[in-house]
Amino acid sequence: MLKIGIVGLPNVGKSTLFNALTKQSVPADNYPFCTIDPSVGIVPVPDDRLTKLSEISKSKKTIPAVVEFVDIAGLVKGASEGAGLGNKFLSHIREVDAIIEVVRIFEDKDMIHVHDKVDPLFDIEVINMELELASIKKPILYVLNTSLVAENVKRDFISKLPGPYIEVDPIFGTGLDNLIKASYDLLNLITFFTTGEDESRAWTTLRGATAPFAGKSIHTDFQQKFIRAEVVSYEQLVEVGSFAKAKEKGWVRTEGKEYVVHDGDVIEFLI
Repeated sequence: MLKIGIVGLPNVGKSTLFNALTKQSVPADNYPFCTIDPSVGIVPVPDDRLTKLSEISKSKKTIPAVVEFVDIAGLVKGASEGAGLGNKFLSHIREVDAIIEVVRIFEDKDMIHVHDKVDPLFDIEVINMELELASIKKPILYVLNTSLVAENVKRDFISKLPGPYIEVDPIFGTGLDNLIKASYDLLNLITFFTTGEDESRAWTTLRGATAPFAGKSIHTDFQQKFIRAEVVSYEQLVEVGSFAKAKEKGWVRTEGKEYVVHDGDVIEFLI
């Protein structure tokens, strides 16, 4: 399973975000280094298509695709040289496939900032320099923590961000679904489905994957012993209401080993 690490300076809202995403309880106290061991949460990817497929098939179980989030304790300036708990934190970051960098853009006199000022671009510079010095080069999504921010707060810095961003308020839970979907995209993943009476399930594979490679997500046999796949698009299946009717219309295609799976494909693998 692919992992996304949540990183940032101390007291920017990483653990609060992690708690909101996973509804697990990890320390979120108001002091640096309270989260020493990374906490891991398995988070379902919201997808209305799966719900619809489950209704059509009258499935007994509905199983969403998931992303694994790792809450990594606060990085500080000098982490790459061992400052704070730098070496330990950086080793945890090396184990993830992509990074969510939480950036605080709210002022709160009751919540200390490690540099005694809220300056998002400076904070990003500090974190990215430490990652660079540690030779960590992975996809990064910037999460702007808007907790307590009034609508009229200046956001001049947004145009200067060095990569894609999303705004989230982890206290009120706004933007979380968008964040999960954006994280999924950050990892270059797509969703395909299997559906039937027993279960409807969303599966994860890399964008551009061939059918046998995608089938590996379900079972290694589907890659090693792959014969063919029967494929129909989600939209067509929903339009007619069943796999059988889609077959009658000639919408179910028989595809071989070279077929590249598309997001939303509903697939039956034959081995």
